[in-house]
Amino acid sequence: MNNVPEIKIGIVGVSRDCFPASLTKKRTDALVAAYEAKYDAKDIYKCPVTIIESEIDMVNALEDIKAAGCNALCVFLGNFGPEISETLLAKHFDGPKMFVAAAEEDNAVLSTDRGDAYCGMLNASYNLQLRNVKAYIPEYPVGDAEECADMIHDFLPVAKAVYALQNLKIISFGPRPLNFLACNAPIKQLYNLGVEIEENSELDLYESFLKHEGDERIPAIVKEMEEDLGAGNKKPEILAKLAQYELTLKDWVEAHRGYRKYVTLTTKCWPAFQTMFKFVPCYVNSRLTGQGIPVSCEVDIYGTLSEFLGTVVSDDIVTLLDINNSVPKEMYKEDIEGKFDYKHTDTFMGFHCGNTCTKKLSFHEMKYQKIMARSLPIEVTNGTLEGDIVPGEITFFRLQSTADGKLRAYIAEGEVLPVATRSFGAIGVFAIPEMGRFYRHVLIEKGFPHHGAVAFGKWGKYLYETFKYIGVPVDEIGYNQPAGVRYPTENPWA
Repeated sequence: MNNVPEIKIGIVGVSRDCFPASLTKKRTDALVAAYEAKYDAKDIYKCPVTIIESEIDMVNALEDIKAAGCNALCVFLGNFGPEISETLLAKHFDGPKMFVAAAEEDNAVLSTDRGDAYCGMLNASYNLQLRNVKAYIPEYPVGDAEECADMIHDFLPVAKAVYALQNLKIISFGPRPLNFLACNAPIKQLYNLGVEIEENSELDLYESFLKHEGDERIPAIVKEMEEDLGAGNKKPEILAKLAQYELTLKDWVEAHRGYRKYVTLTTKCWPAFQTMFKFVPCYVNSRLTGQGIPVSCEVDIYGTLSEFLGTVVSDDIVTLLDINNSVPKEMYKEDIEGKFDYKHTDTFMGFHCGNTCTKKLSFHEMKYQKIMARSLPIEVTNGTLEGDIVPGEITFFRLQSTADGKLRAYIAEGEVLPVATRSFGAIGVFAIPEMGRFYRHVLIEKGFPHHGAVAFGKWGKYLYETFKYIGVPVDEIGYNQPAGVRYPTENPWA
């Protein structure tokens, strides 16, 4: 299942009628050549229509990039640009869009061929606001051909995320578990983002699961699982049931996606799931996430939405973890202090029972859920995946609706340390600069739940631009402030 979009950015060069269109054409050609020399040419399409001061040209360009299969737009100000036509193009293009502008090449152009796009970008941004049109504008949106090519390439992950949200359906099963208000959030903001949601009963899922008993495809899925788990397959007797459950979810996705291109899931695993299904779904969740279909635990709707954004932006497998427990001082002194440049309060452990894909674990074993087995027979808790998360750079983040229906988010870059956890579940020792202050003045102060999405690598730059684009107020995007920069709620005398 292809659950992540491919983006083709239509590049439309624009020109104001009192400037020579040939200037925009020359600069657009140079931009496209620079992009194709450095990046994948299939990412972009050069529109042959150069917009002068004409709404008709705008319509022609719009039809051309649609016919070419473009699902994102770059308006390139080769000179000052026609502020009305260029912003009408953005208004009528149904997809993510960006604006960039050409810099003057050298001293020689200043005498006769000066384009003044530096000025035109100001008018373009003002007109976009007049029309209530959202567009991505880089931090410094004026550059030569190579610099503008880099800006367009930076736009790709943002465009993928925005386009994906506009074509996403979240499928959930069951209400949140009893005594679990933490991930409760109104779904109104999903509709504001363009996301569809389908909420189902656990009984619907269980009925479908029973109908898949004896499915002829089960042996093939079991074989896949055996190959994936290798020596970590500690509960082979449960694989057929897990395969039956995986097929149930996949078939549900295909039968219920409707007109949506992309799907993500959120399900339950307690308190009655184990005793009715006779296993826990952790390993299946990890497999689906590894296949590009994120599955969050505990009916965490905004958790699976966050996972999906991370999958699209990073083009990689993600995971969802509890911001779970402190690192013991003993472990810190033995394995971290003096070896890594982190204070004790910069560290914590991220954990979930077993939803992290095997490809993101240093080692793995599929066995039983230790926490649930404290009060249930072990045999009904089989199916969880355990192992230490691979060390390396990460981005911890979450998009959330508050209890009163406002969008809020956080982003923090850090790393998983190469330190043995000595614990159970899918778990890692995380380090984020100034995590202690971030924990208190963003996560606690802003009322975020304990679930956070983890993307592997540094993706904060792109997630931040995505959150801005989709309408999260910038003062509601929290991040880990560096030392010496005070949070508004931080006691200055502490």
